[in-house]
Amino acid sequence: MADYAHHTAGIGFSANPYRTDQPSEKTMAAQQHQNERANVHRAAHIAARLDRLDVWSLSYLFIGIIGVGFLFTFYDIFDINVSWLQSCVQLHSGCTPANAGQPLKTVLLLNLAGYAIGTVILSPIADRIGRKRMLMATLVLTGLGSLYNALAPDYTNFVIARTLTGLGIGADLAIVNAYIGEVAPKNGRARYTSVVFAFSAVGAFLGGFIGLFLTTPAAPWPTGLPFAIAGPHLEGSGWRWAYGLGALLAAFGLLMRFELPESPRWLISRGHLDEAELVVRDMELRAGHKKLLPPVPPASSVLPAVSLDKAPLKELLGSGFYLRRVVLLLAMWLFAYATVYGFSSGYTVVLAGLTKNGKPVYSPPEAGLIAVIGVLGIIAAALFAAVFAERMDRRFWLPFGTVVTFFGCYITAIGGQHLYVAFLGSAIIFFGFDVWVGPTYALSAELFPTRARGTGFALVDGVGHLGGAFAILVIAPRLEHMSPLQAFLLIAAFQAVAAIILQFAPRTRNVPLEKVSP
Repeated sequence: MADYAHHTAGIGFSANPYRTDQPSEKTMAAQQHQNERANVHRAAHIAARLDRLDVWSLSYLFIGIIGVGFLFTFYDIFDINVSWLQSCVQLHSGCTPANAGQPLKTVLLLNLAGYAIGTVILSPIADRIGRKRMLMATLVLTGLGSLYNALAPDYTNFVIARTLTGLGIGADLAIVNAYIGEVAPKNGRARYTSVVFAFSAVGAFLGGFIGLFLTTPAAPWPTGLPFAIAGPHLEGSGWRWAYGLGALLAAFGLLMRFELPESPRWLISRGHLDEAELVVRDMELRAGHKKLLPPVPPASSVLPAVSLDKAPLKELLGSGFYLRRVVLLLAMWLFAYATVYGFSSGYTVVLAGLTKNGKPVYSPPEAGLIAVIGVLGIIAAALFAAVFAERMDRRFWLPFGTVVTFFGCYITAIGGQHLYVAFLGSAIIFFGFDVWVGPTYALSAELFPTRARGTGFALVDGVGHLGGAFAILVIAPRLEHMSPLQAFLLIAAFQAVAAIILQFAPRTRNVPLEKVSP
């Protein structure tokens, strides 16, 4: 008997079915309900502690880590803007600078389709398994796509590589913006989104400049780069080196992303409260070194994100509240990206294809140089938005950028073959179609709940990239029959429509995420 007692000791009440002190099913249900309420209260308390932090509370190194990934993705986007003329001649039979726009349509169309497909498929996984894991997975996918581009033996493989790259970039953009929105203070979400976006501006400039350096022949300034090295010694393969460098940037960014912490809001939404506690505690310590922390608001004032069993995409499309936001933002991004990609991916080809009195307005080296100088406007725009993003309502940045874009179009068009005027006008155009992107990225992420933020942003931004495909298929073929001013104004007109649509979005500046999107 003693042995039996010793054997059953510590097993619990379930070891002996004849015991009369076992709790009833009603008692067990009550206990479970009490535990659930305690977890909800704890989650709300952690969320309240996080929400009171009004300064950047992670290591500033993490901004650089995320930024390097963005630098690579935009390097890859803008690399093709200049390098395409050389790769097309080598890979596509009969391709010349005059007709390079036709095969480019297929490349850009499938690249943008990859954005839409990749972001809709991969971003919901980030809502399930976490931001950090998918941030690494998307960079692996994008880097492999860039390496495939560098090694592509023919046009078909080049197109496949661009599609693969698009799958990773589309998802990466969505997850990065969801992550930044969740770790930044409520009074700085647009600011820090714009700071990270500033890295993309550097990547865009590097992509354009390196493409110009490796894929165009040397030419006296200002008709080209005097130190460009495209020529017989590279055997027309400078574009391969450009994509290979992109793959190296991706590998570097991947190694750095291992250092990122998981999003505490995502951890709360999935019930990983112990892990969320550790991240928030570390954030509080960092914030406390910068300033005296305000008191924690009552937990009842915060509605913590709740993890639901239904798929994030199904939840968004099945809710009238969020479905209206999806439709609004999707329409806005479709029109906005028609302008963005009309300029960013096809600007060099558009410039090289412009004619006046039957003669080209700009030679290929001139067109490439104008585009690269224009990217300086993106750097200026990113820095401008990083400083002033929180000074103005998110919805007003797009109209502001639209006015600037139209002004740049006019300056570029009247410049004719006066290259310095074209340089100035191009920089103004690129400033105008880019200065609003950071704040609007922040707005798009804010309008969806944590449990489906990656999915929501992916849906509107990823599918919205098809607006860029519209620019390639519908707008581009009509440009060659227009004057420079008409061509530029047509591209910019879509941004104006997007600006009008965005005015119907709700205000989110300095509002807690749980209140904007419960």
